[in-house]
Amino acid sequence: MADEAYLEGHCLIAMPTIGDPRFDRTLIYMCAHSADGAMGLVVNKPLDDLSFGDLLEQLDIEEEGAHEPIQLHFGGPVETGRGFVLHSDDYNQEGTLGIGGGVSLTATVDVLRAMASGEGPKDRILALGYAGWAPGQLDMEIQANGWLTCKADADLLFGGKLDDKWRQALGRIGIDPAMLASDVSESGKPN
Repeated sequence: MADEAYLEGHCLIAMPTIGDPRFDRTLIYMCAHSADGAMGLVVNKPLDDLSFGDLLEQLDIEEEGAHEPIQLHFGGPVETGRGFVLHSDDYNQEGTLGIGGGVSLTATVDVLRAMASGEGPKDRILALGYAGWAPGQLDMEIQANGWLTCKADADLLFGGKLDDKWRQALGRIGIDPAMLASDVSESGKPN
């Protein structure tokens, strides 16, 4: 079991005061967090300029059979050419990292081949890039009120609409997004 002081397996909820437009209203699933640093994937921002088919073509992988369309996500600003599949733990291969709570991470091309053939994990988020923090950096950002945290589960990660995930996460910890500082006009009324 992960050390309770660390956020592996939890989500970060970007506050309006985050100060970085790349993370505006993002929800980040924490794949790793230790004294050595942290790594997570944004789970609520689609990539609209690249399709799964385009990615398969670039990797010379043939798409086989009919299956649900697979949305690509902006995983974060670090190594944006690198792909990660955050998924349910019903799929496991060499190189799959079990994070816990029914969630795993695979960053090998084999998972893309499985997905292209209609196989692979039942629930999945295919992300390009990741969010990373140096040792102590994430802790400082949390202390500066840049992030809130909540427990992650399959419904929050893989269910619902992307546009609703940030609000859902805030609701889980009892916060009405309309009451956050940057979401309220000078008159005190929600924007």
